[in-house]
Amino acid sequence: MKQVDVAVIGTGWCGGIRAETLAKSALVDRLHICEIKPERLAEVKALTNPVTATLDYQEIVANPDIQVVYISTTPEGSHYPIARDCLKAGKHVLLEKPIALELAEADDLIAISRAKGVKFTIGYSQRFNPKIAYAKKSISEGKLGKVVNVMVSRHLSRTLGKKIANRVKLSPAAMESTHDLDFVFWLLGTKPAKVYSQGAYGYMKDLNGSYDCMWSTITMEDGTLVVVGGGWNLPPSYPNYCGTWIEITGTEGALILDDTSRDNWLNTVADGTQYPMSTMPGEHVDHMFAGQMGPETIHFLESVLLDRDPMVAPEHARMVMETYLAADISAETGDPVTLPLSNLALAKLADMKAAQ
Repeated sequence: MKQVDVAVIGTGWCGGIRAETLAKSALVDRLHICEIKPERLAEVKALTNPVTATLDYQEIVANPDIQVVYISTTPEGSHYPIARDCLKAGKHVLLEKPIALELAEADDLIAISRAKGVKFTIGYSQRFNPKIAYAKKSISEGKLGKVVNVMVSRHLSRTLGKKIANRVKLSPAAMESTHDLDFVFWLLGTKPAKVYSQGAYGYMKDLNGSYDCMWSTITMEDGTLVVVGGGWNLPPSYPNYCGTWIEITGTEGALILDDTSRDNWLNTVADGTQYPMSTMPGEHVDHMFAGQMGPETIHFLESVLLDRDPMVAPEHARMVMETYLAADISAETGDPVTLPLSNLALAKLADMKAAQ
């Protein structure tokens, strides 16, 4: 059996999930972990029994035995420099979204991965949601005919939204709708041409100036209409709760997907109503993983060992990034934005970032 040395850099919520998943896999020869918080490093070390545990990611970069690296660091501004260093060292990299904070950074990472001949992908785990996989199969088989429109509504509790919004100045489109833009573009197999977006202020405004929710209308190159809504202002509820509703309508049929996690309901005297297995990445449940991130983690490892393309191409992730940047510009200006972004749009984006 082929095995490989694997490292996880950043072992918070998502990185911890990946580290635990890899520690249980027979495909991993030796596991290495890196975390800047000593107490969390000790915690994950006890859970996963890695061969090395470090506070400095450069030790991962410099270790020639490590071939595969999962980067799950926050804040998101750390993604580019860490991924750049790992790719330059000739390591295969799975990087959590976003691919970068600047389009030039994304281009650089893609160029380095191609030059080094290593696999590079972005953690868009919703592609490993069985409901999304079923939608892809249904569309590919022609059951819906020509897809005319897609609507996705995804919303988080403000408890989780507050954690996300306080660590990085990115919008709901960039941090939440990005997952939906990814899988919708994947389902349709075409590119976005025009974006119109609006945002509404509420609970989050006083925390970091963010919209509570954003709704974006995307016209695809083939005329398909996509509407994606994302927000993080639901009342406090079960930790890390995420609820999603999806409607796909075609000339020959429609597919409605309820991913609001209302099918798992635990009600106890001590804690009231809870929705287990309702987080976006999923969670470990005893001997198995309930959700998307576990299978995604193993998929990338298998892609390396079997020398096949991972599910998400980095160029696709860049296209998603350019789309939510267009949504940010549109919400700010009130005007539709065409893709690819023009020099005028890029200048407006630079002004917006400078104003932050």
